[in-house]
Amino acid sequence: MAFGIIAVVLGYLLGSIPSSYLATRLASGKDIRRLGGGNVGGLNVFREVGFLPAMSAAIVDVGKGAAAVAIAIWLLEVDTPFVLAAAVAVVVGHNWMLFLKFSGGKGMGPTIGSLLVLLPFYDYPLGLAFFFAVALVLYIITRNVALSMGVGILALPFIAWLGVQSAEFVIYSIVLLVVVAVKFVPTAKPAIARAKNLKAFIFDRGKGEKR
Repeated sequence: MAFGIIAVVLGYLLGSIPSSYLATRLASGKDIRRLGGGNVGGLNVFREVGFLPAMSAAIVDVGKGAAAVAIAIWLLEVDTPFVLAAAVAVVVGHNWMLFLKFSGGKGMGPTIGSLLVLLPFYDYPLGLAFFFAVALVLYIITRNVALSMGVGILALPFIAWLGVQSAEFVIYSIVLLVVVAVKFVPTAKPAIARAKNLKAFIFDRGKGEKR
């Protein structure tokens, strides 16, 4: 139980590492929370600062998700419910960062990182292919990265139900979906307003509107 609590707390603290904030500060001296849509995530860094800072932030975000789960599994050796709780905690930490007064991103990077470890751990690496296939197909159609990844996460409970055959993992997928949606949905209305209409919001086509 003690190691399980440590795994969850450590997951939250890893998620709270403000990689996009730090990358933006180092590259431009600016505060990413004051740029674009204010999202503390790699996509906002890419649009407002540049490719290299965004790539650096994205690598760290994916890495902290993978690290939180890997530490829970192999270092702390906690039971599966705590592993899944740590996987959720790292996304919560990213979305509500302790070190940025609980502002944060939308959870895409640490979600991908945690899945890179979780799905093989559950003997279902094919689930990764399904997850990325859903996101990639939608991206090819819309050129909207955030929406494509969001739909990929929306499909995750169905992917889990079909392949993992674990009620715990399905519950984790639903909780993860709620955590991401809580940050994604409130930004959708102003983003649609900036895009003039729903079609323009969905079909980014590389125009680079602030999401």
